[in-house]
Amino acid sequence: MSYKVLIVENQDISRDFFEICVSNDGLFEHLLSIPNASAALAVCQTNKVDLILMDVMTELDHSGLDAAETIKKEFPDIKIIIVTSMPEYSWIARARNIGVDSFWYKDGHKDSILEVMKRTVAGEHIYPDKTPLIRIGNATNHEFTERELDILKELTTGDTNSEIAERLFISVATVKSHIQHLMEKTGFKTRTELVSEARGLGIVIKNRRKDG
Repeated sequence: MSYKVLIVENQDISRDFFEICVSNDGLFEHLLSIPNASAALAVCQTNKVDLILMDVMTELDHSGLDAAETIKKEFPDIKIIIVTSMPEYSWIARARNIGVDSFWYKDGHKDSILEVMKRTVAGEHIYPDKTPLIRIGNATNHEFTERELDILKELTTGDTNSEIAERLFISVATVKSHIQHLMEKTGFKTRTELVSEARGLGIVIKNRRKDG
């Protein structure tokens, strides 16, 4: 028996790598590769799909996590592995919450993608303990609290402290305090510099579509 694999990846190098891994192992059969997560559901509706390798950020800003959530609701038996090179702090938790089977970082994961695929189709759930370590200014992303990361992500919207406070159900003073802590830890002088660096490094990503 071979497992039919759908690859959802818009980067040529990564897509070629996944296709080689799938094609060179007798346990798997490469069904199709597509660059846009929004088309993945239609493929599942018209083909027998056993396993999906799903990038988070795909063509036209479509979210692999959004697509995975939709597919899992309609086809709960399809195994999904989220693959990404971005260290965005919230993605691991969201993947778990929507029922994604495994999560693999393209850079720095201790297990090969092929090993994760084999263990996933065997019924295991393979997840990293934490996001990759990224240095930002005088700190690393692992030095930020989860609430500080929440605030940092909200800052990427360009909204005011009042708007952020209302959305997170906290006071404006608390928002200001978290921002101050972030500035002190990183050594940046302005919130614009802080946000620009965090977004550029992929520590926080605010998509135009639903987060993911």
